[in-house]
Parts: sequence; structure tokens; C-alpha cells
Amino acid sequence: MTHSSPDTSHAPVHTGPSVDTRRWAALALICVAQFMLILDVTVVNVALPDMAADLSLSREALTWVVTSYTLCFGGLMLLGGRLADVLGARRTLLIGLALFTAASLACGLADGPTLLLGGRIAQGIGAALLSPAALSIVTTTFHGQERNKALGVWAALGGTGAAAGVLVGGALTGGPGWQWIFFVNVPVGLVVLAALPAVVAARAPQPSRLDVPGALLVTTGTGALIYGLVEAGNSGWVSLPTLLSLAGAVGIYGTFAVVERASRAPLMDLGMFTRRPVLAGAFLMLVATALLISYFFLGSLYLQHVRDFSPLRTGLVFLPVALATGIGAHTGSRLVGVVGSRTVAVVGLAVAAAGTVPLTRLSDTGSVYASLLPGLVAASLGVGAVFVTATTTALAMIEHREAGLASGVVNTFHEVGGSIGVAVVSTVAASGFRQGTVGGFTDAFTLCTVAAAVGAALALVLVPQGKPRMTGAPHVH
Repeated sequence: MTHSSPDTSHAPVHTGPSVDTRRWAALALICVAQFMLILDVTVVNVALPDMAADLSLSREALTWVVTSYTLCFGGLMLLGGRLADVLGARRTLLIGLALFTAASLACGLADGPTLLLGGRIAQGIGAALLSPAALSIVTTTFHGQERNKALGVWAALGGTGAAAGVLVGGALTGGPGWQWIFFVNVPVGLVVLAALPAVVAARAPQPSRLDVPGALLVTTGTGALIYGLVEAGNSGWVSLPTLLSLAGAVGIYGTFAVVERASRAPLMDLGMFTRRPVLAGAFLMLVATALLISYFFLGSLYLQHVRDFSPLRTGLVFLPVALATGIGAHTGSRLVGVVGSRTVAVVGLAVAAAGTVPLTRLSDTGSVYASLLPGLVAASLGVGAVFVTATTTALAMIEHREAGLASGVVNTFHEVGGSIGVAVVSTVAASGFRQGTVGGFTDAFTLCTVAAAVGAALALVLVPQGKPRMTGAPHVH
């Protein structure tokens, strides 16, 4: 995505410490807003059983509670980046934050699946506006070493948000109720909305075309794909609704490719996928996100459906899993400069596959801490390293001028990967949802094992050899 440049003719002139104070205060507020977006990817997982009981949600509806948010977040993110250029980054950020805050209130007030899913879709749209605009402000406000520090803080939000999501979700669901996983966003959002204009200067918008058809096509295509994957759990893989949805997704993606090639200002430069580093980074991000979100989704429902864990206890079980993801990311960031991206990606996915193997033999008895937890910790450690490798491969092995486009592509695959992963494992684990038995869950974890192993084999061929060189480009969340 492109970034707006400062409107120096209108921006107030400040000197001395006040400039630093405004910049870092702006970063703090922007990071709080971004943290809410990341939190809402995982915060719902622990609350799903309580939501299902209160609102009479089916397995399909539960799946869409997770995927509708990430689908709109990822599918519309590139359009959000363009809107930040057209409207100005600050204005786009405030619009996105206002929409996300209002949608959070609607989700908390939901008395049925319609309002809840509508609110989740609106949350995703707000996030797609907010996130790229916020990153644009960070990259244009800070320069040199300060920019590297600011982007380091930004990148750290991803793992921290995932960790906080399961803990906050468990604590709030087990305390005042699942509604508060959404209500908590409202006062925070209002405070940030009130404070941001004072510390973030308005930037001059840049004339730019908006590829609205492209954004609608890629989001609709992914929605059709996810609907087909979810429907397969009810009707079967060869049923007419499943086949029509999957075929429709293929057709819409084909139309998207045609529209993008013909557009004078395409939403996504499909030529980026001819660059091996970008293709490899997008693939790794898709697989890593699909695996990690699937672990949270399956693990949360297994613990509460099969093992009768409370939401709070479930959240606490996932604390070491979230920490392992962060440790894996930190370790991977150090190793990529020593042994290269390919080695870290292959080993990370192999570790994820090995860690998931014990989960294929779960039972409805025995200690969760001796069966589920060690496997999830090991698998998440490997996935964490793959996240970093995906980012460095896509952004550090291409020209600096193309890093913004590559960042947008990888960000999109981050969100879409979570949607697809949850849709697939939900379908495979359908019997476990309906009957409260362990069989469906072990089948789904078996699929995760195979996916990680196949991913490791493909990474051996797809990921370029060599050590990455950093461009100073934006990082994915």
C-alpha cells in the first residue's frame, strides 16, 4: 500500500520536546487501537460455547463468528490502504475506529445470530480501514532509527494480542459474561477517538483511484470459498451446495484476476506473485495463520465441549501456548539471519507437525496438561518462527520500492488464512461439535498435522535460499 506524505503547508510547526511527546503519544494511541483489532481475532474463541448456549448458535454460525471478522479484515485491507491515500490517513483511521467501536457495541447487545454476525462483519470492515491507515501514520511520523523502534513495537502487537485474546476472553466470559469481550472495546475506542486528533496531524490526501470492484470480488470469492468449506460439514463434500459454492469461488477469483489485469489502478498487483519471495511469504503466512487460529479454535471447543473446562480455566491453559508463539517468533527472528529463511521455515513447520501428532490421539479422559498442552506448545513454537520467516522472506528479499505492495499482500493472507483454517477444521470436527465427543477433534488435528508436514515439504522448494536483508519496510501485524 502507499502512504500519504505530510501536508507541511497546513500542519502546525512544533519544535523541541513537544514534537517527540506528540509522536510517541500518537504511537501509544495507535498501538492501543491496533491491539484491539488483533485481540478480536482470538478473543472470541474461548467464549464460543457460552455464545452458542445463549444465542442458540449452530456449528456453522459459530464458525462464521470467527471467520466473518477475519474475512472482511483481510479481504478489504488493501482497499483500506487506498482509502487512506484518498481521504487522508488520520480521517480513515478515525472512521475505521468509530465503526469498529460501534460494531463492538452491537455485538455485545446481540440477542441472536443476525446481529452478532452483522456486528462481526462491521468490526472487520472497521479493522480493514483502521489498520493500514494506522501503519501509514507510523511510517510517515517516524524516521531513521526511531522508525525501526516504532515498527518493532507495532510488530510485537501480533503475538501479544493473540496471547491477551485467550486470557481476556476467558476472564470476561467466566466473569461478567461473553458480551464483555465486545463491550470492553467501547470505552477504549471512545477514549482513543477523542485523544487521537490532538496528537496526530492531518495529512494531505493523495489523488488515487479506488478499485472497489476488485475489493468486492476478492472478499466475495473468499466468502464463497469459506461457505463451501463450512457447508461440507453438513451436506458432504460432493453435495450440490458445497460444489456450487466452491465452483463459484473459483469463478469469482478468476473474474478478480481479469479485473485486476485490466484496471489502471489495481487493488492487488498480481505480478507480485511472480516474485518468488512474495509468493513464498504469502504461502507461509497463510499456512502459519491457518494452523495457529485452528489450534485456538479446536483447543477451546475441545476443552469446554468434551472436558467441561470453564472459560477462565481454558484461557489459562492457552497462556503457555501464546507465550510459546512469541518465543518462537523471537527465536526465528534471530535464526533467519544466521541459517537463512528456508531452513527456519522448513524446521518451524516440521516442529509444528511433530507437535500436533500427540493431539491426534486425544481422549475424553486423562490429564489435559500431559496430552493437549505439550503438543500445542511445541506446535505453536514452530508456527511462531514461521510467522517471522514469512514476513522477512516477503519484505527483505525484494526491492525497497516494492516492499509496501508486498506488505499488503502478506497482511491479506494473514487474515484470510485464519478464515480458511477455521472453516476447514470446523467442517472436519463437525461430529465433535454435535455430539461432544473427541473423534471429530482428533480428525481435525490430524488434518493440521498433514497440513504442517506438506507445508514443510513445499517450503523446502518454494522459499528462496539465503539470508534476508532488511529494507525497513512496514511489517505485518
